[in-house]
Amino acid sequence: MTQSTNHLPAFGRLGLGTANLGNLYRELTDDVAWQILDVAWESGIRYFDTAPHYGLGLAERRLGAFLQTKPRDDYVISTKVGRLLRPNPEGAGTLDLQNEYAVPADLKRVWDFSPDGVRRSLDESLDRLGLGSVDVLYLHDPERHDLALGMSDGIPALARLRDEGVVRAIGVGSMVTETLLETALTGLADVLMVAGRYTLAEQPVYPGVLEACTANGVRIVNASVFNSGLLATNDPATKARYDYGGVPPEVLARAQSIAAIAQSFDVELPAAALQYSLRDPLVASVVTGSSTPEQLRQNVERMDAPIPEAFWQRLTDEGLIHP
Repeated sequence: MTQSTNHLPAFGRLGLGTANLGNLYRELTDDVAWQILDVAWESGIRYFDTAPHYGLGLAERRLGAFLQTKPRDDYVISTKVGRLLRPNPEGAGTLDLQNEYAVPADLKRVWDFSPDGVRRSLDESLDRLGLGSVDVLYLHDPERHDLALGMSDGIPALARLRDEGVVRAIGVGSMVTETLLETALTGLADVLMVAGRYTLAEQPVYPGVLEACTANGVRIVNASVFNSGLLATNDPATKARYDYGGVPPEVLARAQSIAAIAQSFDVELPAAALQYSLRDPLVASVVTGSSTPEQLRQNVERMDAPIPEAFWQRLTDEGLIHP
């Protein structure tokens, strides 16, 4: 089995992640979810990422309903495998709040990295999406179950689907550097979805993961560039959410130092956070979520905000970002 010779799809600089459309943290109405997707489309976004995990399939259903109204050749879509959704009678009458989703817990996630499980996961995602295909397939958070099994069974199963022409590209989606590195070193992946590990506040993918990507022809789709909220405002604060939890003191101190320099250059910190990793040719796209249409419009504007080269050089000179 060899790495695909197919070119990656054209993601575009900014893509939309759909965890919020699965009611991450709080409920969104169907109307608001549709408005967010409509703003994305009208703003020129053509890459959409989703997963069964997001709201126990709700994000896939909402995204699929929207994309069914668009020409299939006009967008790129990725979803994820590794967690099958199965009936959960014990969850009747409760919400999936232990996983941070405000949706009925009538389903549960069941790990399965086997070739059969990977294929069933894809087929079930296509049913929820109401689409005939996805472009990119990621193994989702394999380290949360069994990283060794993910590398020995899951990634080869994905590569087989790609080599059979079922999907165009494959990789892993993870917020753990070890997982990203091991995936790049398999020589089978086309793309890594890096979640929160290549941001303005911290870059633990440097140098190991980036070197492995360069050596093995792997590109990066960069997600969670706000570190789950830390970099989403001009004034990072102790109470900010970081990787779905509290902010480590050293990360907060670095973010505040960067914010002070940004202010001196009249640069919005969130704009810098969105644009930073795109300076690296390995990065094919930045994916960000949104809980309101207005928030998404703001991120689209920030992606195009002018940022002077002197700002990046100052951060580099002070050792706050890697060159």
